[in-house]
Amino acid sequence: MSCATPFPFVIKICGITNEEDAAIAVAAGCNALGFNFYPKSPRFITLERAHAIAATLPDSVLKVGVFVEPPTPELQKVIDDVPLDVVQLHGNHVPSVPYRTWRALTATGRNPQESLLAEAILLDSASHDYGGSGKTFDWKLATRFWQPIILAGGLDASNVGEAIDAARPAGVDSCSRLEATPGRKDAGKVMAFVRAARQAHLQIISASSEMISS
Repeated sequence: MSCATPFPFVIKICGITNEEDAAIAVAAGCNALGFNFYPKSPRFITLERAHAIAATLPDSVLKVGVFVEPPTPELQKVIDDVPLDVVQLHGNHVPSVPYRTWRALTATGRNPQESLLAEAILLDSASHDYGGSGKTFDWKLATRFWQPIILAGGLDASNVGEAIDAARPAGVDSCSRLEATPGRKDAGKVMAFVRAARQAHLQIISASSEMISS
């Protein structure tokens, strides 16, 4: 697992709990999968299950571990044993680790602008489960940050294009809005979300290229 490096536009499907959903997400064209190691989450996954799923994934797909204020020894073990490519850290007290880190923050009008030791900020709506709320927020809040933003919170095929246009993020992340039941994805919703996100991102790239060339 390397330290922070630039990354392409992220389309992440979070809350993966089984091989079938992982295969669906990869086939749809996502380039990051999230494994939730927070025991109170309905999408909690054990280290052993995450390891088994990770072994089926191509190298092009980032394996992202989702943690809430984890003890450093526990975090290190999961990173090594899955293995993970990125750690996504939630909570007020998170360890500083020399790995690719996405720092999860709740979107409010009081979001800090100070430097954070993270490759990117994952900006989400408030949730008692630290993610998977299914609720959106004011996407313009993402423009307050100088760091790359990965946008989360209530995204699906119906609104991800609008969210990308408003926030111009470095990536998008969806979980509960793509589920049939908690922890089980709906294949059609996953494919539609990835397709819509990719199309919106390509439209922004195309528009930017036209502006530069004009």
